[in-house]
Amino acid sequence: MSVRNMAAFLVSSALLLTGKVKKACKKAHDGQYIISVYFHSPDKKLFTSCVKWFLKNGFTFLSLDDIENIANGKKTFPGSGVVFTVDDGWRSNKENIAAVANEYKVPVAIFASTQPIEKDGAYWWSYIGKAKNDGLISQSIRDLKKVPNEERVAILEKVKETVALPREALTVEELKEISATPYVHIGSHTVTHPILSQCPDTTSAFELTESKRKLESWLNKKVNHFAYPNGEFRQREIDILKKSGYTLAFTTVPDYLTPESLQKPFELPRFDVLENISFTENICRMTGAWFNRKLL
Repeated sequence: MSVRNMAAFLVSSALLLTGKVKKACKKAHDGQYIISVYFHSPDKKLFTSCVKWFLKNGFTFLSLDDIENIANGKKTFPGSGVVFTVDDGWRSNKENIAAVANEYKVPVAIFASTQPIEKDGAYWWSYIGKAKNDGLISQSIRDLKKVPNEERVAILEKVKETVALPREALTVEELKEISATPYVHIGSHTVTHPILSQCPDTTSAFELTESKRKLESWLNKKVNHFAYPNGEFRQREIDILKKSGYTLAFTTVPDYLTPESLQKPFELPRFDVLENISFTENICRMTGAWFNRKLL
């Protein structure tokens, strides 16, 4: 383990031993909040461990339709609720997410970016990371998240001329296959996964509306739910989502779903699960104890 991970493991172990995680779970069981968790491309062992941990600790998995009905007052706010979402649409999600969700009969939502699915290749940050490591460019992935979208795209297209990477996303057929299973729900995550706050108005509108149109045409079902790439958005995006027929959108703000937060259905928070840390730390992250360790 890295120095960072070892230190985090010790902190998270203390949160478990001192009852902070148990206290966070009790508040969820008492109906004070719903735990909201998101993944990217976990391996099967990690995702299965997360599912089994919540089941063992008495939680009930909620679908996005459940969340929408709770937000609309059609269902009462529950105790012991947890919702799992997944960003991007990685090809590994078929076996590591969808298969596990169907095996354990727990709902999960996968927010997919359509261009990587439709075309054979990698996600944009993989090209940039490879080019940076190979000394072809000076900018990092983090750097390009902070520049105007046109500048990022121009650098990316130049990189693609010399950097070749294998497919990272699900195929259209694989997306259709998992969408047809009982416990997998598909939402939108834009077309190209840009940083929406760095996009001009026309690009932002295209990314939100075209991804919805593509997914609905592939899956032959409504796509009403969205997750902001990198968690970044402005009021502009909320307005476009509402106008386009979306009903829920998730951020990356680490917090619980409460009756109050559900009154802002286009700004829903989530706790993230990381893929290269201890499971002990991920327990603390998923339950919110990691982010609220001074408050619990």
